Amino acid sequence: MSNTDFPDRELTREQEFIDGLYTRVDALRGDTEASVTDALAQGNTPQQARLERDILVVERSGLLAALNAVDGALCFGRLDLTSGVTHHIGRIGLRTEDAERTPILIDWRAEVARPFYLATGHTPMGLRRRRHITTEGRRVTALHDEILDLGDATRTGHEDPSGDAVLLAALDSARTGRMNDIVQTIQAEQDEIIRAPHRGVLVVEGGPGTGKTAVALHRAAYLLYEHRELLAKRAVLIVGPNPAFLGYIGEVLPSLGETGVLLATVGELFPGVKATATDTPEAAAVKGRADMADVLAAVVRDWQSLPDPVIAIEHDREILMLDDDLVKVARERTRDAGLAHNVAREHFEGHILNTLTDMVAERIGTDPYDGSNLLDPSDITQIRDELAENPEVWSAIDQLWPRVTPRRLVADFLAAPEAHLGAEDATAVRRPVTRAWTVADVPLLDEAAELLGEDDRVARFRAERERENQVAYAQGVLDVSYASRTYEFDDKEEEDSEVLSAHDIIDAERFAERHEEDDHRSAAERAAADRTWAFGHIIVDEAQELSPMAWRLLMRRSPTRSMTLVGDPAQTAEAAGVGSWSEILAPYVEDRWEHTRLGVNYRTPAEIMDVAAAVVRARHPGFEPPSSVRSTGVRPWARATDDLPGAVAEAVAELTPAEGRLAVIAPRDLHRRLAARLDGVTAGAEPDLTHAVVLLDPRQAKGLEFDSVLVVEPSRYGTSDLYVALTRATQRLGVLHSEALPASLAGAFAAVEEQQGA
Repeated sequence: MSNTDFPDRELTREQEFIDGLYTRVDALRGDTEASVTDALAQGNTPQQARLERDILVVERSGLLAALNAVDGALCFGRLDLTSGVTHHIGRIGLRTEDAERTPILIDWRAEVARPFYLATGHTPMGLRRRRHITTEGRRVTALHDEILDLGDATRTGHEDPSGDAVLLAALDSARTGRMNDIVQTIQAEQDEIIRAPHRGVLVVEGGPGTGKTAVALHRAAYLLYEHRELLAKRAVLIVGPNPAFLGYIGEVLPSLGETGVLLATVGELFPGVKATATDTPEAAAVKGRADMADVLAAVVRDWQSLPDPVIAIEHDREILMLDDDLVKVARERTRDAGLAHNVAREHFEGHILNTLTDMVAERIGTDPYDGSNLLDPSDITQIRDELAENPEVWSAIDQLWPRVTPRRLVADFLAAPEAHLGAEDATAVRRPVTRAWTVADVPLLDEAAELLGEDDRVARFRAERERENQVAYAQGVLDVSYASRTYEFDDKEEEDSEVLSAHDIIDAERFAERHEEDDHRSAAERAAADRTWAFGHIIVDEAQELSPMAWRLLMRRSPTRSMTLVGDPAQTAEAAGVGSWSEILAPYVEDRWEHTRLGVNYRTPAEIMDVAAAVVRARHPGFEPPSSVRSTGVRPWARATDDLPGAVAEAVAELTPAEGRLAVIAPRDLHRRLAARLDGVTAGAEPDLTHAVVLLDPRQAKGLEFDSVLVVEPSRYGTSDLYVALTRATQRLGVLHSEALPASLAGAFAAVEEQQGA
């Protein structure tokens, strides 16, 4: 009897298979939890065993996080090959526990899984059938089979002639306020990008809804799978435009079994600083310019001062005069070393001490008759040592070449920028020293840190002293142990007293090592605390918005230039944004970068995209938007009103779906008035995208998507911001305005109505 007679038999078979998978996963989860607990309970173990324990804790903790994250749709596909072999495809790979280690579930990133994403009827890649398995939790709810070998007459009753049912279901599903992975519905053009070589710079350009962010995240998961040893050590950095966006994408990689990734905004990439203030567009543009690197270099040189006109130092009842000429020689010699300011200070100290030593030696060691020097090298050394103990000498050095922190240098510069900037630019960036940091300040801090360097002599001295104290303590413990053993065996036979003690098998240094604090942080956690960390790969979303100074920061963190940049120049809104890929990359890799473009819009229905595209075409007639894959039949609308808050409240009640999310996108200065009429909505706070209704400005909406969107007062938006706001909806779009619509948007609605009327 054929499967056609019992179509539900296939559902039963897949359910039994998936039940077996979860049995294995639950057992593996339990074993992993137990192994981590046991490892942590071992305490101080011998050095090699401790190293193996630390590795186990880090690796198993990552595996445990992955297992806890993949409960949803652990297995989502099956490949039936013409050879008779069957492969199930899922988020992670699982094997049997016997000696053969036979694959049970194939990781979606494995090469054998590629036909799941690439095979077609024209190029079946050895497949007879491709099956999509839809689940809710651990329960199989639907199967969709695609027949790729048309000569095979076997049918299951779950055939999907179009092969698009799973994709369209995903596109039409209600949003949750968190991005879902697309591992079940990766398209062929997306798969090529995901699996591209990780070396070099890859630019992925795509309009709204093309899935470029999802592709970038899946690329991160693939690279971690394909280059595990390298990237697990160096970590992957994903840079997003704002904290709300990072929260929105935060669950994607864990759902794909990957946790060793650092997600951050540019404002979070200087350890110890979190940008909480906001710049004016003018200030952000000035701070982001490439020539700010030269400005900060000049600011650093200003800290390397000269006497005005002299510095008098009392030493041994004599006055030593450091004048402009003497210090200038020391300064130029120090600068010639080409070292960062704080690192170079040690050289400057040496030059000043040598200069002062020569002064003293000349005064006390010169023969009055023939002018010869009567001092030998030991006398000169003694004079120098005495000068090095004189506080006035160090006070002079601190005045002439002070140690400076990046925060102090940038804060002082921004408080009085007129010495290095023109009047207009200085007015734009000037601010009190006590003000909080902005996102545009962080690249300045990073540049300052590079120019200043870190004089680690004090830190090294403290570390050495701490090490000496630990060894001394360990020696004391061993001495007490040895003394106790000697007393115990005083009255025993000599041969009994030859029993080995701790003193005989370990010395104080190794004993101290065993009590050093272990570092169980992941590579991503250590990278977040280390400004000089070199990442194995960097992914930048909304890359067109970053300023030249922000790119300098990121390139320092990628010395190998292994990067994936995703964005859309048509959506460039930041005044400091570069927008042109060649302009961004030329200073770092010249023309050695790859470019690819995603041209299919999976998010925005055609009805909405027609309006959004017309807005851009009003300024750029040759603009070509991505092609929408679906049409909902729901036309976007625009309404004028004299009561904007009231109209917004009514529209929200009208548009809010039973399931899913609605975004009100409005200029920031209207948020308080609007929030007062919207239940559960707070103005000014970081938006919680899991709420049914959220209030955003256009910049906060970048990269996000909602079931319904209400755009408020669009006349206050620039073209890029308006294009972004109009393309966030997956189902419905409304526009409310008390001011006249921008001509481009009014023309877009008129053109669409005319086209639809025709």
